[in-house]
Amino acid sequence: MLAAQILSMLGFATFSALLPDLRDAWRLSNSEAGLIGGMFFGGYVVTVTWWTSLTDRVDGRRVYFAGALTAAAGAAGFGLLAQGLWSAILFQLLLGAGVAGTYMPGLRLLSDRIEGPSQSRYVAFYTSFFGVGTALSIAIAGWVAPAFGWRAAFFASAAGPLAAGLLVMFGVPAVRGATVAATRATFAALRNVLRNRAAVGYILGYTVHCIELFGSRAWMVAFLAYSAGLQAAGGDAWSATAIAAAVNLLAVPSSIIGNEIALRIGRLRWIVMAMAASGALGALLGVCASWHWLLVSALLTAYSLMVMADSATLTAGLIESARPAERGATMGVYSLVGFCGGLLGPALFGGALDLAGGAASVLAWTVAYAAIGAGGLLAIPFLRVAARRSNP
Repeated sequence: MLAAQILSMLGFATFSALLPDLRDAWRLSNSEAGLIGGMFFGGYVVTVTWWTSLTDRVDGRRVYFAGALTAAAGAAGFGLLAQGLWSAILFQLLLGAGVAGTYMPGLRLLSDRIEGPSQSRYVAFYTSFFGVGTALSIAIAGWVAPAFGWRAAFFASAAGPLAAGLLVMFGVPAVRGATVAATRATFAALRNVLRNRAAVGYILGYTVHCIELFGSRAWMVAFLAYSAGLQAAGGDAWSATAIAAAVNLLAVPSSIIGNEIALRIGRLRWIVMAMAASGALGALLGVCASWHWLLVSALLTAYSLMVMADSATLTAGLIESARPAERGATMGVYSLVGFCGGLLGPALFGGALDLAGGAASVLAWTVAYAAIGAGGLLAIPFLRVAARRSNP
């Protein structure tokens, strides 16, 4: 499942890695470029509840395989047919719909096979490997596009989801003696999920987490390219895509370690600490864009570590708070509402960048990072309810 998780994500960050080049080639504003990046999450949120609730009724491996084929079609279609804003939006929507059919259904496959105290740790590893897939997605785009063009980078990324679908379909065993059947109609199950106040708290916490996580990831390469342009000398000696890939890879252990800390000091305390730290570091990052690239990279790594630090903690809390018969529906709502934040994040970042002075302004980058990090404060009251109503 971890290998499939990495492969399924290979198209996830291809557009983000190529955003500066495609923005200039297609003469897009920062807001339009952010909109394309966010449309991945548009496809995700429209379909994720259906995909994940479907795992309550049919074999999750089949759901995963169908999602993987959809993601491969989205990435290949982008490489073959995308010509500008609207065609790029279309294929980003399709790619997002495909990943919606793999990410949470994959977590459902895993959580159904692991019970007890170790479940939280398995969830932490699975959610953390999202970052490994993101790093590899950026790296592949950075390797392929300069040599063969940006369309080839999308074609290369399409092979990942296809391989992931085959791996899960034929490499993950069925649960012996188990049959998957719906105990309630889908909409009735969704209503019950929204009555689960502990689950709702984690859902809202995940939403503001996704605004910051995916807003920052969508603009990471563009920020590094901007920072490189401010260097007095040597700005061309380092690759923005290579650094972005390394930063995403280095951030992977953060979610796992954060979950271990939360198990010791309490989920609420750790989530609040992580959200406050990431918001502060993001604003500092914008201010320090003109520093030497080694210092900028170190600060960006620290920021990414803190953004990821509460990811597994939120997801583990959600799974623990879900009623067993509604686990698929609960995870579907969690992913749906959370990834609405993913849809908003890149567009919010780009809009703030434009409103505060444009991509050539240090102040604008500072405002943009602050805009995506401010939501954590609003989620704290809801997280307190979740912490009281579920195990710490």
